Amino acid sequence: MQNAAVAHAQAGKVYELRTYTAPEGKLGDLHARFRNHTTRIFDKHGMKSVAYFSPQDAPLSQNTLIYILEHPSRDEAKKHWAEFSADPEWQKVSAESQKDGRIVTKVESVFMTPTDYSPMK
Repeated sequence: MQNAAVAHAQAGKVYELRTYTAPEGKLGDLHARFRNHTTRIFDKHGMKSVAYFSPQDAPLSQNTLIYILEHPSRDEAKKHWAEFSADPEWQKVSAESQKDGRIVTKVESVFMTPTDYSPMK
């Protein structure tokens, strides 16, 4: 049986925390891809950017991008990611950004809902 928080997350607004790890020397390329292309393509597919972060402390500061997306629901998040992945513009941007090697070696994703005492609802 699902707990109430999981059921609510599937039915209502959810936040997705994503952490990308870049190979040595490729973090600048990853930031450039997000800055110049990815965020706009996210918008095109209804993926609302909440914030993007760079860790302050090494070693993560040298190879990590962290960001949060907002989705209307968990089901919509799944749909958004499928549409994003199939987007010909994204496929072209992804291929071009990796012509000299991969710029992401690890992706972590966590779906979240605010607690009842969170300032963010």
